[in-house]
This record gives sequence, C-alpha cells and structure tokens, in this order.
Amino acid sequence: MSRQGGSAGPSHKAVEVGVTLAIALFGIIVILGSVKAGINWGAEGPRAGFFPFYVGLFIVAASAMNFRSTLREDDGRIFAEWGQLRQVMSMVVPTAIYVGALPFTGLYVASMIFIAWFMRWLGKYGWLTVAVVAIGMPVVTYLIFERWFMVPLPKGPVEEWLGL
Repeated sequence: MSRQGGSAGPSHKAVEVGVTLAIALFGIIVILGSVKAGINWGAEGPRAGFFPFYVGLFIVAASAMNFRSTLREDDGRIFAEWGQLRQVMSMVVPTAIYVGALPFTGLYVASMIFIAWFMRWLGKYGWLTVAVVAIGMPVVTYLIFERWFMVPLPKGPVEEWLGL
C-alpha cells in the first residue's frame, strides 16, 4: 500500500530510523555502563565491563550500518495504518503498566487486574466470567507454584497482609 498524503500511518523508513536510533542508544548505554564497571584487565582477568563494552560497540556499529542502509532506501511504503498501531498499543500499554506494577503490587494482584481488564475490555465477557477467571488464575498459579513446586513468586502488600 502506498502512502497517500502521509496521513495513513508512519512510513516504513521513519519506523526503521526510529528503531535503529533506539537500538543505538541502548548500545551507547551499554558502553557507558561498561566503562563505569571497568573495561580493562585486572589481576583476576577481565573486569566486569570488558565483554559488555565490546557487545555495546557491536550494537552501535550494527545500528550505524542499518541507519546507512535505511537512509539509502525509500519506497514510500507505510509501516502500518494508525488504526492498526492503536490496536497494537491497546495491548502494549496495559502490558507495560502490568510489568511496571509488579514490584509494587506483587504478581497476584497485578495479574488479577490485568486479566480482568483484558477480559472485560477486549473480550467483552460478563462480570461473573471475568471475576471467576481473574481471581481463579492467580489462585491456581499460587497453588501450583508456591504450594506444589515451592517456588516463591513476587508478592506485594496484599499478600503480606494475608500472610501468604
């Protein structure tokens, strides 16, 4: 599909440039962190930043090659239509919030809210079904992992209050 006046969505080239720059920034962060940790050899061998430093250099070099390649090509294609990107973001944003909330709420409370949100908002399930699954899945997860396999999972203030 060709771009019609630029309003159908971001161009394929613009997205490639953005992703390339984001990956290059990640490589630069790796390099800076490695320099802080030390990239030379110590008495015991390579210091903590030695290998990550070179990985960061490879990431930045690969990003530079991708950037150069991206600038040479432009066929006018769009990456995705804005409506498609909204659908993707309707999944990405709640998932990012879920992951960000885990350290503060624990796995079980965050999962209950996350499951309920998606079932009700995207699935359009009734409240009874939402409640049964949103409460049931974390309970089953607790029983299987914490009780059966004895693997502790991240807990928040609610679980501590309940003594779990």
